[in-house]
Amino acid sequence: MKKTGETPTDDEFAAVPGQVWDVLIPARAGYLAGVSPHYDEVFHDVAQRTEDAGSLGKTDIAALVVWKRLSAQTPWVSALMSLPDAHVREVTKRAVTAVRDTAVPRSEAARTGRSIMWELPGFRTGDALASAALTAAAPTRMAVYDRRVQHALDTLDLTLTRAPGRYGRYMQLLDDLLKHGAAPADGWTARDIDTALYWTGKTPNPPTTEPGATSPRPRPNSPSNTPTPGQAYDQAQHA
Repeated sequence: MKKTGETPTDDEFAAVPGQVWDVLIPARAGYLAGVSPHYDEVFHDVAQRTEDAGSLGKTDIAALVVWKRLSAQTPWVSALMSLPDAHVREVTKRAVTAVRDTAVPRSEAARTGRSIMWELPGFRTGDALASAALTAAAPTRMAVYDRRVQHALDTLDLTLTRAPGRYGRYMQLLDDLLKHGAAPADGWTARDIDTALYWTGKTPNPPTTEPGATSPRPRPNSPSNTPTPGQAYDQAQHA
């Protein structure tokens, strides 16, 4: 696929959906089988509180930091904790409203919500924590982005650059994938795709399914992509 700073066109996507879904479908199954059903309880609690309050507070953001396994020993955490919770909620309320606005395309809503979250410490570089907050605000519409998702996109030859507006382009990319989804993926949400991408990026040898096959086929062995502790810290802050 052509490498550009933009998301691929419909014609480009039409040429690759089969091979992409051959990876995503078994990866999603692997995620469901390999991750504790209780792991996302913290995320669901934050999503419910956000639904009730219409905003996220400092406690909600702290919970998402733990859920995403990000480091809290950073200057931005002190800066965020030093702000009044009312101010944090004023900012996040606008972001919540933006990502829930179904009058605009999902990608535009994501772009607007992400730009609003930029106003808070901890949301000015990278999209991992911001995407978690926005997905908690609109769980059926938004999706989580992190370095493992990026690794999976690179592996699948789906272009997503670090240029400004990445989260909006990411959501457009997921929209395009859903538009060209395979029959077994009917009913998938953007969040389903992000978990499949996460599992693909986390697992060095994710299984693939041959056309017409009934069970996944393991890929040949390849070196592990597990980062060192120092690399993991750096990637978590900038993903």
